[in-house]
Amino acid sequence: MRTYTAIIEKCHETGLYVAFVAGFPGAHSQGETLDELAENMKEVIEMLLSDPPV
Repeated sequence: MRTYTAIIEKCHETGLYVAFVAGFPGAHSQGETLDELAENMKEVIEMLLSDPPV
């Protein structure tokens, strides 16, 4: 299993946590909690790895 490091910030305007993986196009998401964000990021990365861009 691979490990990815995500940069996480909290948007002061929306109150949402946002994250992205540097150097991994399309690997970004948001969530109301850190747990939700982690699950969303996991889903995004799994989707990108299963269907890489052409």
